[in-house]
Amino acid sequence: MHFTLRSSRFRQLAASVALAVLALPALAQDTKIKFQLDWRFEGPSALFLVAKSKGYFAQEKLDVTIDAGNGSGNAVNRVASGTYDMGFADLAALMEFTANNPTAPGKPVGVMMVYNDTPAAVLALKKSGIRSPADLKGRKLGAPVFDAGRRAWPILARSNGLDPAAAAWTSMEPALRETMLVRGDVDAITGFTFTSLLNLNARGIKDEDVVVLPYPKYGVRLYGNAIIASDALVKQKPEAVKGFLRAFARAARDVMANPEAAIKSVKERDGLIDEKLELRRLKLAIATAIATPSAKAEGFGQVSAPRLSLMASQVSDVYATKTRVDPKTVWISTFLPSAAELNVFPK
Repeated sequence: MHFTLRSSRFRQLAASVALAVLALPALAQDTKIKFQLDWRFEGPSALFLVAKSKGYFAQEKLDVTIDAGNGSGNAVNRVASGTYDMGFADLAALMEFTANNPTAPGKPVGVMMVYNDTPAAVLALKKSGIRSPADLKGRKLGAPVFDAGRRAWPILARSNGLDPAAAAWTSMEPALRETMLVRGDVDAITGFTFTSLLNLNARGIKDEDVVVLPYPKYGVRLYGNAIIASDALVKQKPEAVKGFLRAFARAARDVMANPEAAIKSVKERDGLIDEKLELRRLKLAIATAIATPSAKAEGFGQVSAPRLSLMASQVSDVYATKTRVDPKTVWISTFLPSAAELNVFPK
């Protein structure tokens, strides 16, 4: 009986040890984060893919899955629904969602600015005679109905003394936008500079034959794309959000310092991309939206409170939202890395 008691205790001890060993991997598991891009795997997505390929996310104890997207609005919706934990989306799209769904629980928030200046621009062929926003009066403009530049057109128009109704709009699918410009179906288009200019190149149009009117150059102070996070992630796993942003800042520094090397991470994810083309797209994105004078003045990843309030007011007016956009409900800066970690621009 003494032997039986000892055997029973031994078995109990062994079982307890086994359960403890089995539990260890669960305790050590990295936090899983599903991340939704705003578009396909292209040059600018190197900012996220470098953090993945170099193990920066893993070093923060994060298991990050990065998926391609199909527009900022969809990215916001998918983070809001809980399908994704974080995403990359136009801040205006986030503002619109928040103001149109005031009673919805768990609305996403912006946690880090990436495109300090909106990449939106008007593009026209030089032969059209268009040289400035004033020349758009009475012209036919084209863009998909959800295009950021089209939606912000009233802001550009009013900033340059134009009646927003002075130009007529033609709608089309994204894939037809540049083709219709080349064919002469429209006089000008709106789109992201680093997308539409390269699409025009692909259709045989040289840079010198294109007029680009960037929104920021003509008085539009809108922010562009930001990293957004779900309400659940922000409230339940704040350290994961901080870790993600630290890893992203490290990757951004690498991308700024060596875009040529960074584009390899995009090629690894999508072997069909044209590396030369996507490198040019990445460099254009850096020059026109990321490493801009305003970004350097405000600090990478950060926003200016007065500018954010102005954008909230403009989006409320132009997008005709159900309620006014409250800047405090769309932006949280407490997860940002330190100033030293945000020092990503080469000197």
